[in-house]
Amino acid sequence: MPCSTESAEKAVPRTGPVPWVAMYHSVGDRSDDPYRITVTPERLERQLSWVRRRGLRGVSVGELLAARARGAGRRLVGLTFDDGYADFLDHALPLLDRWGCGATLFVLPGRLGGNNAWDPLGRRRPLLTADGIRRAAAGGVEIGSHGLTHVDLTRADADTVRAEVAGSRALLEDLTQAPVAGFCYPYGAVDRRTVDAVRDAGYGYACAIDPGDLNSVHALPRLHIGQNDNALRLFLKYRLHRLRRRPVEGV
Repeated sequence: MPCSTESAEKAVPRTGPVPWVAMYHSVGDRSDDPYRITVTPERLERQLSWVRRRGLRGVSVGELLAARARGAGRRLVGLTFDDGYADFLDHALPLLDRWGCGATLFVLPGRLGGNNAWDPLGRRRPLLTADGIRRAAAGGVEIGSHGLTHVDLTRADADTVRAEVAGSRALLEDLTQAPVAGFCYPYGAVDRRTVDAVRDAGYGYACAIDPGDLNSVHALPRLHIGQNDNALRLFLKYRLHRLRRRPVEGV
């Protein structure tokens, strides 16, 4: 269930173990995939099955944070899908429904119906249209911003950062007619300036990859999940994530 900005901002429980948030991208054809961003539908199904067999449930980041604010959520894991690939509707959403899981989809409103032109290598992968994003939202998926066009915000000037962060949120809220609480840093790249920009734009939370000292509700660490992550690797990632990552203050 999507989480409003207000509810995410009020999510200030006691600090506990770092939340386990998985990072996916494309679900489908793995040919010509130099960045290893794709999992097959068969692999995703086995991974979701593993989550449920362990008594866990995949949810959106908004739902995860809201649950932890209530002192709950220890059996929840966040599922995120970056970039807004069109194959999400065909392959990921049906599997999420089948296994009773939710997710957050981080999309690029400046590239609606476009492709992953920011990747210099590999084949062009189509991105969701505006209608596709609305269909995902109607299916219970939380929609978050990945910026406008997938640029490294730590290398961008102030006007670009403002457009990518605040501008993308305004466009998505107009597109979905719903609050947008979450942001995801392109490439996982963060610095103090970009974290402050995201907070100032009114986002309740933001996802990174390994934010280091910037670790916070506006720079949540995540784990890349790929095609090679079988049951054993998932178990190790689940355990080691909480050992290696520092707790997130207030989450």
